Amino acid sequence: MSDVATRRAQRLADEPWEHAGARSSGFGGFLASVRDIWQYRELLGRLTKRELKARYKDSKLGFVWSLVRPLTMLFVYAVVVGEFLGAARQIENFGIYIFAGLAIYTVYQEIVGAGTSAIVVNSGLIKKVYLPREIFPLATIGPAMFTLVIQLAILIIAAIVTASLHTGEPGVGVMTFGMHLLYAPAAIVLAIIWSAAFALALSAINVYLRDIAYLVDVVLVLVMWGSPILYSISMVEERLAGGAFEWLLPVYVNSPVTLTVLGFQEAFWQAGAATAHVPALWMNMLISAGIGLLAVYVSQRIFARLQGDFAQEL
Repeated sequence: MSDVATRRAQRLADEPWEHAGARSSGFGGFLASVRDIWQYRELLGRLTKRELKARYKDSKLGFVWSLVRPLTMLFVYAVVVGEFLGAARQIENFGIYIFAGLAIYTVYQEIVGAGTSAIVVNSGLIKKVYLPREIFPLATIGPAMFTLVIQLAILIIAAIVTASLHTGEPGVGVMTFGMHLLYAPAAIVLAIIWSAAFALALSAINVYLRDIAYLVDVVLVLVMWGSPILYSISMVEERLAGGAFEWLLPVYVNSPVTLTVLGFQEAFWQAGAATAHVPALWMNMLISAGIGLLAVYVSQRIFARLQGDFAQEL
């Protein structure tokens, strides 16, 4: 053995052992994983930047394309669905209403959709070096927040412009400022918590069952149409109340996606201020956030249990 190889072997022998598989079970193992992720927070930031750069690689307009998709969505849903198909007759300021729901739902779409495939996509890095594998699905949160900030800017501008067209006074009737705006950050936090929980569990399962990623894409479309984004919550209440499926109403209203969408609409869709809203929305969102944190814990434990054979499966 050469001197270089000998020194390298000695150096490696002096390094402490790191376990790539599951650690201690229960809450102690969860806290250990959280500490590991915190130690690699710089890498988490780099992965986020890498993803943002990769989205528009070799594109001359670069991040300008981030504006095109939400503007196109706003036009299609407001004009085609709202005006041509008549949905705007039932919901005042339909464009603002649906864009508020779509903007926050994009958080679920991006984090859960990209997070499910995160381990498989980064298989080359995972097989070569040790690092907390949870970083990869969690790294999808940053790009999702970048997209949300852009959509949020468009939403606020659209609300003010719409108010000007209707009233002649900027910010009156559609976009007002008050305590109701606190629903927006609450909805964002709720979306991040539940999206992270789903992404952690699904990314681990997807390593063993590759069809999961395709199934998630289908489910995300179904969930979007099943949420009060293109129609009002009052329509759901009218259809379910007094019928055989009335028991589904509290389940539907208190689902994390519905609460998130309602919270964002409460913040930005002021045309519906006089309409009936879900009672105790703040409390329901707070309870959902608490359950979501428990879901994050369970998902991380599932991830820790399954990650031991990632290298072999990848």
